[in-house]
Amino acid sequence: MIAFWGRGYNATSLQDLVDCMGVNRASLYDTFGDKYALFLDSLYTYKSIYIKSYLARQTKKYTPRQAIINYFLDMILKAEDRNGCLMVNTALELSPHDKKVATIVNEAFAYIDKNFFRKMIKKGQVTGEISETVACTTTAQTLLSLLIGLCVLSRGETNRTVMQAIVSQVEALLPPADTRVFSYPPSRTSKNQDRRIQAGIAHVV
Repeated sequence: MIAFWGRGYNATSLQDLVDCMGVNRASLYDTFGDKYALFLDSLYTYKSIYIKSYLARQTKKYTPRQAIINYFLDMILKAEDRNGCLMVNTALELSPHDKKVATIVNEAFAYIDKNFFRKMIKKGQVTGEISETVACTTTAQTLLSLLIGLCVLSRGETNRTVMQAIVSQVEALLPPADTRVFSYPPSRTSKNQDRRIQAGIAHVV
């Protein structure tokens, strides 16, 4: 998975896979069949570990609004390695030409949209952390678009202003129901968040 993530499917050779996995070609073929089958397995593994399990931890650790914001902050912090997101990279490289791959990628995006963004928005509206005026479906889709854009940008040189604008846009899309109760700027959480934004942006300037 790491080899595909860093190089992409087409640029990853069998020798790259052998070196990365520490196995010989015979073992690779016996276990996975071929390069394509291994790639599909890598997509499923990525979806399980870096999407489903990761988002489950986010929902337990943070309040709904903060969970969403933190997702973007983590993507900024990970931008240093310039690998981006395997699903987004694959969407750009293979999805237009491979229906099986496109299905896996679209399912991953749909999971983030429906099982994370929409659920967090609805939960935040119930608790009063997010305003009831926020259109759940439309906002979730907009957040997904911003996330995909951030992942694409993280593959190259991205400046401080762009990263700050993305985080600010995410926050603006999720206005609190009561700014007196959910006023993040004075809070300790917000101070930590500001430090994380700056730390993440510093890596990609």
